[in-house]
Amino acid sequence: MTRAYNFSAGPATLPEAVLRQAQAEMLEWHGAGASIVELSHRGPEFLQVAQEAEADLRALMSIPDDYAVLFLQGGATSQQALIPLNFAAPGQKADYVLTGHWGKTAIKQAKPYVDVNVAASSEADGYRDVPERGAWRLSDDAAYVHITANETIHGVEFRDIPDVGDVPLVADFSSSIVSEPLDVSKFGVIYAGAQKNLGPVGVSVAIIRRDLLERAGQPRADIFTYASHASKESMLNTPPTWNWYLAGLVFKWMRAQGGVEAFAASNQRKSALLYDVIDGSGGFYRNEVAAGARSRMNVPFFLKDEALDKPFLAEAKAAGLISLKGHRALGGMRASIYNAMPEAGVEALAGFMRDFQQRNG
Repeated sequence: MTRAYNFSAGPATLPEAVLRQAQAEMLEWHGAGASIVELSHRGPEFLQVAQEAEADLRALMSIPDDYAVLFLQGGATSQQALIPLNFAAPGQKADYVLTGHWGKTAIKQAKPYVDVNVAASSEADGYRDVPERGAWRLSDDAAYVHITANETIHGVEFRDIPDVGDVPLVADFSSSIVSEPLDVSKFGVIYAGAQKNLGPVGVSVAIIRRDLLERAGQPRADIFTYASHASKESMLNTPPTWNWYLAGLVFKWMRAQGGVEAFAASNQRKSALLYDVIDGSGGFYRNEVAAGARSRMNVPFFLKDEALDKPFLAEAKAAGLISLKGHRALGGMRASIYNAMPEAGVEALAGFMRDFQQRNG
């Protein structure tokens, strides 16, 4: 078996060591006589998995004690709907900063529940930059301010945490969580679908400042209440145990690799290498994002001639480089280079890109 270098944006590549450990433990977990996916989520075996996963994530991100850490079903889009339900009163304003496709999705999910104020937007410019903080038009009485920390499709990333005063800052970190050190205390809520940097699809993480859990929010079923999930340690209902377990293995792997500091350095090297190839290609490849807002996790790029797209993808696949086709909303190519993508994979892609340009330039 030969594993390709998988540049998918999500579900994304997982560490090979994690997959092999999960494979080895699939039939029987630690002498329990059954797979972890067959054991009760309230039994001692899975409770150990759950508690260790939370502890490891807290250690990786230096999450303060006054924040709850929830492991929930579904992905980031579900959280986008739950956030206004839990943290805004009916009809209250909520500020959103729009920097790409997933920010627009967050607004769509919130509109049935809050009066959405688009405080700033880069849509008119094709989502190529982050609007300057001084130009944001924040509401006086907003329930929260929402940003998308990294836009997976458009390759735009906040490189600084914006100051929004005393209003809780809510951020979708699906594509960039645990990719570098982060001051969690600057946020009211951090949420992320796991399938990019944390683990498999089907589970998401919500990191919530505990005082926000006391907000009444809006009428909703108990299953949609963050405080209820927090009071039951994410066991309000049967959680996606296999996904949670696998995420926990990823957390342990990340800690063993040196934690977020080590990944920050690696991610900087990986992204710099790809951007250097693109910028040094004389226009054969191009990335349209402003240099100061370029994502370290998702590198979209275009070839000088769309007729070369299909040959590029076919030859890349033959070279063991897969899932490079850009999202349908943007087109072109996209290389997602999350923590689990080894530097050797990015070096292989850079080499292929140089070779392809030499043969087709």
